[in-house]
Amino acid sequence: MSPTFLLIALIALTVFGYYFGRSRATALVSGNTRALHSRPNYYGVYTAMWCAVPAALIAIVWLAVQPGITESLVISALPEALQSLPADRLGLLVNDIHNLADGNIVSRNADTTMIAAADQLNRFRAIGNSALFVVALVAAAAGIAFARTRLSPKLRARNRVEAAIKIFLMACSLVAIITTIGIVLSLVFESARFFGKISVIEFLFGTEWSPQTALRKDQVGATGAFGSIPLMAGTLLITAIAMVIAVPIGLFSAIYLSDYASPRVRGYVKPLLEILAGIPTVVYGFFAALTVAPYIRDLGAALDLDVASESALAAGLVMGIMIVPFISSLSDDVINAVPQSLRDGSYAMGATQSETIKKVILPAALPGIFAACLLAISRAIGETMIVVMAAGLAANLTANPLEAVTTVTVQIVTLLVGDQEFDSAKTLAAFALGLLLFCVTLTMNIVALYVVRKYREQYD
Repeated sequence: MSPTFLLIALIALTVFGYYFGRSRATALVSGNTRALHSRPNYYGVYTAMWCAVPAALIAIVWLAVQPGITESLVISALPEALQSLPADRLGLLVNDIHNLADGNIVSRNADTTMIAAADQLNRFRAIGNSALFVVALVAAAAGIAFARTRLSPKLRARNRVEAAIKIFLMACSLVAIITTIGIVLSLVFESARFFGKISVIEFLFGTEWSPQTALRKDQVGATGAFGSIPLMAGTLLITAIAMVIAVPIGLFSAIYLSDYASPRVRGYVKPLLEILAGIPTVVYGFFAALTVAPYIRDLGAALDLDVASESALAAGLVMGIMIVPFISSLSDDVINAVPQSLRDGSYAMGATQSETIKKVILPAALPGIFAACLLAISRAIGETMIVVMAAGLAANLTANPLEAVTTVTVQIVTLLVGDQEFDSAKTLAAFALGLLLFCVTLTMNIVALYVVRKYREQYD
């Protein structure tokens, strides 16, 4: 039985449990639902929960442990000579058995032993799936039967359901928190390994970035240079160019849509503007590499300027266009949140519409606008594709927007691509860069939160 079929069966049983619980609760009071503590729907949800939750937990646990169990059984059935192989070779053999069982390409010619192991693996999978199907359905049916014994007019079904929903929401929050902690700890752990090889001072304040690893003992420049200053300079340069483009356009667009545009114009312009947010970044990268960068290079040649084929200016311009809807949408929401009474009071005192916007609306919405700009900066700092395709990969310490630069995110991708040893300084540098970028973006978000809380306007 496939997991999909099991899911369909559990959904059908859950729906049945809902209607069964609701009808059972109604029958207990002979149709007089006023005699029930809760509405009949809550009794239905209560029964459905007892049907779905135990079966779902069993399915999740089994699907998590089944691959390890089946793999152990397959390995134990292999000849002794194969079981005694080194861990890496044994892992490769097991991977080939999995690929053979799934009908994928294997790294070697399949012999009789591998074919037999693959057949055995498929049998174990079939047995496990069948057992899971039976156990899960039995658990679902048992849950319905148990809920039936608990149903009574005095059962606080609404309280039980709301408590279960509260626990579910808390679990979701806990998953998000644990995920965040896991990401941070992984960055910290791997960064500590990197700083065991490279000095923290060199990484934070070094002005050269040329990560190299030794392929032979006499290799020149085998230690490389791991100064992050050129990467941060390139990141900040491109981000600054993007914000110079995005902030005025986004803010002025928000002001126009919220205070000047008619409802009909707003209904057309706002969706068209926000379409930009749905365009994949790789499309922006193609636009920057094929259109914007050549145009800037040709324009620079016409003005007798030395412009690189890949420049920070090209990447910054396109990135600014990309984050325009981000600033515009958030600023529009913030401006519309300003109470109409403030506008009416300003007009009653003789102020014009432009004066009202400058003296009343923008000061009231300033914390939200500032937060939107900082969030947009964080978005620009984390962009990769546009920089790769329009700004290049050269770690160049310069403030000239006409030269090629690179960013932290681009170097992270570059360092983790290839067959480089994972414990080398070159690979571990990606985690150090990730930790640095995390600290920068976290600081910006904290500043944005502080500004919003400090200068938030309180309206009656």
